Formats: sequence, structure tokens, C-alpha cells
Amino acid sequence: MRTLLVKIKYDGRDFCGWQVQDGLRTVQAVFQETLWDVLKEQVPIRGCSRTDSGVHADEFCVSFATRCAIPAQRLPLALNAKLPPDIAAFACEEVPEGFHARYDCRGKQYRYLIWNAPLRDPFWRDRALWYQYPLDAAFMDAQARHYLGTHDFSAFCSAGSDVIGKVRTVTQCGVRRLPDQPDMIEFTVTADGFLYNMVRIMVGTLLQTAAGRLPPDAIPEILASRDRNRAGATAAACGLYLHRVLYEDKE
Repeated sequence: MRTLLVKIKYDGRDFCGWQVQDGLRTVQAVFQETLWDVLKEQVPIRGCSRTDSGVHADEFCVSFATRCAIPAQRLPLALNAKLPPDIAAFACEEVPEGFHARYDCRGKQYRYLIWNAPLRDPFWRDRALWYQYPLDAAFMDAQARHYLGTHDFSAFCSAGSDVIGKVRTVTQCGVRRLPDQPDMIEFTVTADGFLYNMVRIMVGTLLQTAAGRLPPDAIPEILASRDRNRAGATAAACGLYLHRVLYEDKE
């Protein structure tokens, strides 16, 4: 037996998230079926996270133990020959026995894309949030810095979450206009963990602050309140990407 870690990316538009759900097309179900077909054995797979319906991934990690002798570097090619066009494997490596893609993860980085132009762009449909009114990216970046550090993010967690501890440490957070696409605003955030809809609520709060519906520098008070009703609306899933998965020896 050996344990492998496969990195995949996917366009989440036609998926109902990662996790298997009866009667629905999910990334886990499609990838698992393809993997089993390639390995010629049914093995339990472990995903690094749970992404919601419509959310995308630039990097999503899956671990599993297998008896298959296919070299790790050749497995992505074998998988991509059978995977649908909206999922692709791009790396594979052998990892220590017992490695778990989720529980050995020490942090993740998400990005959120906002198409900020008066006219919509059909090529970014369901791949970025269209926000037609002017946004000051520098102002949003300054506001985003309030998320840095260790805080109780209860105000940035959707109802229905069964997580008890809501303290998370944000190590990187920022907003910028992409140099090669000035109409595209990118929000990035790196933390040791994320709550349900946390990134989307962070973005929604920044947008409402930028629009003047929340006062400048309101985020520290919202954090301290631990009250979901004080934060902004949950931004649409279409702009959210799991961008990077961090492990102890893979920075």
C-alpha cells in the first residue's frame, strides 16, 4: 500500500459542491468514479475541504491509499484522459502513510473575483461577481487589513454551522485590481481555517463598506460583536475560488 496526494482544479458552475449528495452532480462523486476506474480498485478518498455549489478551485487536494502501481507522476495524465472537461488533475505525489488531505492541512488561501465594470462580461459569467458601480480597491484593501490576526469570526459565519469554536487566525488578507485586467478586483485571504461562508461574508462586508452602507473601519466592531446581523450580506458563490492548500512541508 502507498498513500498518494492528487491536486485537482475544477470549474464549479455545474457542480453541487464537493461532497457526495444523492442524485446530484458533485466533484467528489465524479472524481471518485474516475479514480476508481483508473486504479481498478475502490478506495476511500479524503478531500481537503468542502466547497459549496458554484464555488471553484484552483487547487484542491485529495488523498487516498492504493495498491495501484501507476507512477505518481503519470496518474494525472491517466485521470485527465477520463475526467470531464470541468475537472483536471495537475499534480500527484507520494506522501507518508496515514496522511490525510483535510486533517493534515494547516491552512488555506481563498480568492474572490469581482468584475467591476459598468457592462457585464459574458466570459466571466458565473466565474466572477459582476459589480457595476465603481469600487475603490485601495480603500477596500485598507478595510480588509482589519481581518488580519486572531479573532472570533462568529459574525462572519452563516447560520446552520455546527462548528463550536469560531476563532481563526488570518495571516494574509488584501484587495487589488489585477494589473493585466484593471476591471477585475481580487480579494485574497489566508487563514488556518475558515467557517461556513466566512470568505463570502467577508467580501459582502467589504462591498457594503465600499458602497457606504457600513461606516469605514466598522469591521473591528463587527468582529467584536460576534453578531452575524452586523456584518454584510453573503456574496454570491460564483466569485469564490479555493486557491491554495497549505501543508507543513509544502509552503
